[in-house]
Amino acid sequence: MDYVATFLEIINENNEASVHFNFRLVHQDTGQSVFVSSLRNVFNEKTSFTCWGLPKFMKKSDLVTLGYLKDDCLEIECDLTVIKVGEIDVPPPDLVQNLGDLLESQVGVDVTFKVKEEAFQAHRILLATRLPVFMAELYGPLSDKRKRSIVVEDMAPRVFKALLHFVYKDRFPAMDDLDGSEYEEMGKHMLVAADRYGMERMKLMCESILCNRLSVETVAATLVLADQHHCSKLKDACIRFIDSSNRIDDVAASQGYENLKRACPVLTAELWEKSAKSRKL
Repeated sequence: MDYVATFLEIINENNEASVHFNFRLVHQDTGQSVFVSSLRNVFNEKTSFTCWGLPKFMKKSDLVTLGYLKDDCLEIECDLTVIKVGEIDVPPPDLVQNLGDLLESQVGVDVTFKVKEEAFQAHRILLATRLPVFMAELYGPLSDKRKRSIVVEDMAPRVFKALLHFVYKDRFPAMDDLDGSEYEEMGKHMLVAADRYGMERMKLMCESILCNRLSVETVAATLVLADQHHCSKLKDACIRFIDSSNRIDDVAASQGYENLKRACPVLTAELWEKSAKSRKL
């Protein structure tokens, strides 16, 4: 071979490291070293190689002439710097925390919502970003850009406060003070609010809450709610709950059944038809 090759190889498997290395040649007579080449590379399991270097480092004839190769001996110094990838801890995303702090601090608020006897302040641009309804109301072609106060009808203050909490923090507020039935009722009100303002993720989370709390006493009322607010997953869950173990007679004796008959007569007829068929089987 006419050339001398030099390579570095990573020995430990499944390791990842960023490597910076300099090659220096040592003169056989003087012992002085000179810089020749500098390389940088990342070794990891995704790459198809475990070594990296120069297949044509220098010609043998040049090394002999310059006094670096003598009696088949060549001395190379390597200055090596290894930075293990992952040693720098990156904190988790804090955007949601920052937005929540913005809501709590009330810094820069520019719109007020009046809900019954209570008032809630917020940021127009953030609301418009998160809620399609507010995008149209606050920034649409027919909107009043100078409007600073909005009256919210047909909603309890606690529900609107929970809606705002979700808008800024992408999660529900703590509701530890509510008992089981109150928690379920709050879930229904939040579902209505989510549907009203186009918060699809919040709406699905409310559906999940109500789905996990279905009972013979509540399923009829929940089914009506699901039908009215186009909650297909919750509606299917209610129907499966009624169909399972043939609960239709027990559901018919519940308080919410009369409302189910009035609000969803076709659906009620289908439930009885399915029940009759299952009994024949």
